[in-house]
Amino acid sequence: MRQYRNEWKYCCGEGTLAALETRLGALLEADENSGKNGVYTVHSLYFDDYRCSCASDTEAGLSKRFKYRIRYYGDDARFIRLERKEKLYGRCRKESCLLTPEQYEKITSGDCADFIYEFPDTLLARFCTDILTYGFEPKVIIDYERTAFTELAANVRVTIDRNISASKDTENFLTRDYLAIPIQQKARHILEVKFDGILPSYIRRIISDRELSQTSFSKYYYGLCAVKRR
Repeated sequence: MRQYRNEWKYCCGEGTLAALETRLGALLEADENSGKNGVYTVHSLYFDDYRCSCASDTEAGLSKRFKYRIRYYGDDARFIRLERKEKLYGRCRKESCLLTPEQYEKITSGDCADFIYEFPDTLLARFCTDILTYGFEPKVIIDYERTAFTELAANVRVTIDRNISASKDTENFLTRDYLAIPIQQKARHILEVKFDGILPSYIRRIISDRELSQTSFSKYYYGLCAVKRR
Protein backbone atom coordinates (compact mmCIF):
# COMPACT_ATOMS: atom_id res chain seq x y z
CA MET A 1 0.00 0.00 0.00
CA ARG A 2 1.26 3.45 -0.90
CA GLN A 3 2.08 5.77 1.97
CA TYR A 4 0.57 9.21 2.36
CA ARG A 5 2.73 12.06 1.05
CA ASN A 6 2.83 15.75 1.71
CA GLU A 7 1.47 17.92 -1.08
CA TRP A 8 2.05 21.65 -0.87
CA LYS A 9 0.37 23.88 -3.45
CA TYR A 10 1.07 27.51 -4.36
CA CYS A 11 -0.66 29.87 -6.79
CA CYS A 12 1.99 31.91 -8.64
CA GLY A 13 2.27 34.60 -11.27
CA GLU A 14 4.28 33.93 -14.42
CA GLY A 15 7.26 36.04 -13.33
CA THR A 16 7.67 34.25 -10.01
CA LEU A 17 7.14 30.88 -11.62
CA ALA A 18 9.74 31.50 -14.33
CA ALA A 19 12.34 32.39 -11.70
CA LEU A 20 11.51 29.29 -9.66
CA GLU A 21 11.65 27.12 -12.76
CA THR A 22 15.16 28.36 -13.57
CA ARG A 23 16.44 27.59 -10.07
CA LEU A 24 14.72 24.23 -9.85
CA GLY A 25 15.98 23.21 -13.28
CA ALA A 26 19.56 23.90 -12.21
CA LEU A 27 19.30 21.61 -9.16
CA LEU A 28 16.77 18.89 -9.98
CA GLU A 29 16.32 16.35 -12.76
CA ALA A 30 13.65 16.88 -15.38
CA ASP A 31 10.78 14.42 -15.21
CA GLU A 32 11.19 11.39 -17.48
CA ASN A 33 7.88 12.21 -19.21
CA SER A 34 9.01 15.67 -20.25
CA GLY A 35 9.08 16.50 -23.94
CA LYS A 36 11.84 18.26 -25.85
CA ASN A 37 10.95 21.62 -24.34
CA GLY A 38 10.50 20.13 -20.86
CA VAL A 39 6.69 20.36 -21.01
CA TYR A 40 3.99 17.76 -21.45
CA THR A 41 0.20 18.00 -21.46
CA VAL A 42 -2.05 16.30 -18.93
CA HIS A 43 -5.65 15.34 -19.72
CA SER A 44 -7.88 14.24 -16.84
CA LEU A 45 -11.53 13.17 -16.77
CA TYR A 46 -13.00 13.55 -13.28
CA PHE A 47 -15.91 11.52 -11.92
CA ASP A 48 -18.34 12.25 -9.12
CA ASP A 49 -21.53 10.75 -7.74
CA TYR A 50 -25.07 11.97 -8.34
CA ARG A 51 -24.76 14.48 -5.47
CA CYS A 52 -21.29 15.70 -6.49
CA SER A 53 -20.09 14.60 -3.06
CA CYS A 54 -16.39 14.80 -3.95
CA ALA A 55 -16.77 18.44 -5.00
CA SER A 56 -18.86 19.22 -1.91
CA ASP A 57 -16.27 17.62 0.39
CA THR A 58 -13.55 19.76 -1.23
CA GLU A 59 -15.62 22.92 -0.86
CA ALA A 60 -16.24 22.11 2.80
CA GLY A 61 -12.54 21.48 3.36
CA LEU A 62 -13.09 18.04 4.88
CA SER A 63 -9.86 16.54 6.19
CA LYS A 64 -10.68 13.15 4.65
CA ARG A 65 -11.84 12.99 1.05
CA PHE A 66 -11.14 11.32 -2.29
CA LYS A 67 -11.74 11.61 -6.02
CA TYR A 68 -11.59 9.41 -9.11
CA ARG A 69 -10.14 10.40 -12.46
CA ILE A 70 -9.01 8.85 -15.73
CA ARG A 71 -5.86 10.35 -17.18
CA TYR A 72 -3.55 10.27 -20.18
CA TYR A 73 -0.62 12.37 -21.28
CA GLY A 74 0.22 14.16 -24.51
CA ASP A 75 -1.51 13.08 -27.70
CA ASP A 76 -1.47 9.34 -27.07
CA ALA A 77 -4.84 8.32 -25.67
CA ARG A 78 -3.98 4.62 -25.87
CA PHE A 79 -2.12 4.74 -22.53
CA ILE A 80 -4.94 5.43 -20.07
CA ARG A 81 -4.82 5.24 -16.28
CA LEU A 82 -7.55 5.11 -13.66
CA GLU A 83 -6.55 6.93 -10.48
CA ARG A 84 -8.07 7.29 -7.03
CA LYS A 85 -6.55 10.14 -5.05
CA GLU A 86 -7.22 10.27 -1.34
CA LYS A 87 -6.45 13.12 1.04
CA LEU A 88 -6.16 12.71 4.81
CA TYR A 89 -5.31 15.66 7.07
CA GLY A 90 -3.41 17.45 4.32
CA ARG A 91 -1.46 14.40 3.12
CA CYS A 92 -2.23 12.51 -0.08
CA ARG A 93 -2.13 8.98 -1.40
CA LYS A 94 -2.78 7.80 -4.95
CA GLU A 95 -3.71 4.40 -6.37
CA SER A 96 -3.68 3.75 -10.10
CA CYS A 97 -4.09 1.06 -12.73
CA LEU A 98 -4.00 0.85 -16.49
CA LEU A 99 -7.21 0.73 -18.53
CA THR A 100 -7.79 -0.66 -21.99
CA PRO A 101 -9.87 1.42 -24.42
CA GLU A 102 -12.61 -1.20 -24.10
CA GLN A 103 -12.65 -0.86 -20.31
CA TYR A 104 -12.77 2.91 -20.65
CA GLU A 105 -15.83 2.72 -22.90
CA LYS A 106 -17.66 0.42 -20.49
CA ILE A 107 -16.80 2.59 -17.48
CA THR A 108 -17.99 5.82 -19.09
CA SER A 109 -21.21 4.17 -20.26
CA GLY A 110 -21.87 2.67 -16.80
CA ASP A 111 -21.83 -0.87 -18.22
CA CYS A 112 -19.08 -2.14 -15.95
CA ALA A 113 -20.66 -4.69 -13.59
CA ASP A 114 -18.62 -7.55 -15.07
CA PHE A 115 -15.36 -5.93 -13.96
CA ILE A 116 -16.32 -6.39 -10.31
CA TYR A 117 -16.18 -10.16 -10.78
CA GLU A 118 -13.40 -10.30 -13.36
CA PHE A 119 -10.98 -8.16 -11.32
CA PRO A 120 -11.91 -8.60 -7.64
CA ASP A 121 -9.90 -6.77 -4.96
CA THR A 122 -8.60 -4.19 -7.44
CA LEU A 123 -8.99 -0.47 -7.88
CA LEU A 124 -11.02 -1.13 -11.03
CA ALA A 125 -13.51 -3.30 -9.13
CA ARG A 126 -13.80 -0.72 -6.36
CA PHE A 127 -14.45 2.07 -8.86
CA CYS A 128 -17.07 0.05 -10.73
CA THR A 129 -18.78 -0.76 -7.44
CA ASP A 130 -18.97 2.96 -6.67
CA ILE A 131 -20.32 3.65 -10.18
CA LEU A 132 -23.15 1.18 -9.72
CA THR A 133 -23.83 2.03 -6.07
CA TYR A 134 -23.47 5.80 -5.97
CA GLY A 135 -23.90 6.82 -9.58
CA PHE A 136 -20.37 8.01 -10.30
CA GLU A 137 -20.16 9.45 -13.81
CA PRO A 138 -17.91 11.80 -15.83
CA LYS A 139 -18.29 15.43 -14.72
CA VAL A 140 -15.53 17.55 -16.23
CA ILE A 141 -12.31 17.43 -18.27
CA ILE A 142 -9.27 19.23 -16.90
CA ASP A 143 -6.31 19.98 -19.19
CA TYR A 144 -3.02 21.73 -18.47
CA GLU A 145 0.65 21.96 -19.42
CA ARG A 146 3.08 20.53 -16.90
CA THR A 147 6.76 21.01 -16.22
CA ALA A 148 8.07 18.55 -13.63
CA PHE A 149 11.28 18.05 -11.67
CA THR A 150 12.33 15.18 -9.43
CA GLU A 151 14.79 14.49 -6.66
CA LEU A 152 15.00 10.70 -6.65
CA ALA A 153 17.07 10.21 -3.49
CA ALA A 154 14.53 12.03 -1.30
CA ASN A 155 11.53 11.07 -3.46
CA VAL A 156 10.58 14.70 -4.10
CA ARG A 157 8.55 15.83 -7.09
CA VAL A 158 7.96 19.47 -8.01
CA THR A 159 5.44 20.30 -10.73
CA ILE A 160 4.47 23.53 -12.45
CA ASP A 161 1.02 23.47 -14.06
CA ARG A 162 0.19 26.22 -16.55
CA ASN A 163 -2.87 27.13 -18.60
CA ILE A 164 -5.34 25.02 -16.62
CA SER A 165 -8.63 24.70 -18.48
CA ALA A 166 -11.91 22.81 -18.17
CA SER A 167 -14.53 21.36 -20.50
CA LYS A 168 -17.93 19.79 -19.94
CA ASP A 169 -17.79 17.81 -23.21
CA THR A 170 -16.78 14.65 -21.39
CA GLU A 171 -17.86 12.31 -24.18
CA ASN A 172 -15.01 13.65 -26.35
CA PHE A 173 -12.27 13.17 -23.75
CA LEU A 174 -10.13 10.78 -25.79
CA THR A 175 -10.52 12.61 -29.10
CA ARG A 176 -9.82 16.06 -27.58
CA ASP A 177 -12.56 17.44 -29.83
CA TYR A 178 -13.91 19.92 -27.30
CA LEU A 179 -13.76 23.55 -26.28
CA ALA A 180 -12.04 24.29 -22.96
CA ILE A 181 -12.24 27.43 -20.84
CA PRO A 182 -9.55 28.77 -18.47
CA ILE A 183 -10.28 28.33 -14.78
CA GLN A 184 -7.78 30.87 -13.46
CA GLN A 185 -6.93 34.47 -14.12
CA LYS A 186 -4.50 35.08 -16.96
CA ALA A 187 -0.86 34.31 -16.11
CA ARG A 188 -1.75 32.57 -12.84
CA HIS A 189 -0.47 29.02 -12.46
CA ILE A 190 0.02 26.28 -9.84
CA LEU A 191 3.22 25.05 -8.23
CA GLU A 192 3.04 21.74 -6.33
CA VAL A 193 5.69 20.16 -4.11
CA LYS A 194 5.21 16.49 -3.20
CA PHE A 195 7.42 14.66 -0.71
CA ASP A 196 7.35 11.96 1.95
CA GLY A 197 8.61 12.91 5.40
CA ILE A 198 11.10 15.76 5.12
CA LEU A 199 11.57 18.27 2.33
CA PRO A 200 15.30 18.84 1.63
CA SER A 201 16.40 22.22 2.93
CA TYR A 202 17.71 23.48 -0.41
CA ILE A 203 14.32 22.90 -2.07
CA ARG A 204 12.52 24.46 0.87
CA ARG A 205 14.83 27.46 0.59
CA ILE A 206 13.99 27.99 -3.07
CA ILE A 207 10.29 28.13 -2.22
CA SER A 208 10.61 30.23 0.92
CA ASP A 209 12.84 32.77 -0.83
CA ARG A 210 9.82 33.77 -2.91
CA GLU A 211 7.52 34.17 0.11
CA LEU A 212 4.85 32.04 -1.50
CA SER A 213 1.51 31.45 0.20
CA GLN A 214 0.11 27.96 0.27
CA THR A 215 -3.28 27.23 -1.24
CA SER A 216 -5.68 24.28 -1.26
CA PHE A 217 -6.45 24.83 -4.95
CA SER A 218 -8.38 21.90 -6.48
CA LYS A 219 -8.35 21.66 -10.27
CA TYR A 220 -11.42 19.45 -10.22
CA TYR A 221 -13.49 21.71 -7.97
CA TYR A 222 -12.69 24.96 -9.77
CA GLY A 223 -13.03 23.30 -13.16
CA LEU A 224 -16.47 21.98 -12.26
CA CYS A 225 -17.52 25.43 -11.02
CA ALA A 226 -16.27 27.01 -14.24
CA VAL A 227 -18.27 24.74 -16.56
CA LYS A 228 -21.40 25.06 -14.43
CA ARG A 229 -21.30 28.84 -14.88
CA ARG A 230 -21.30 28.54 -18.67
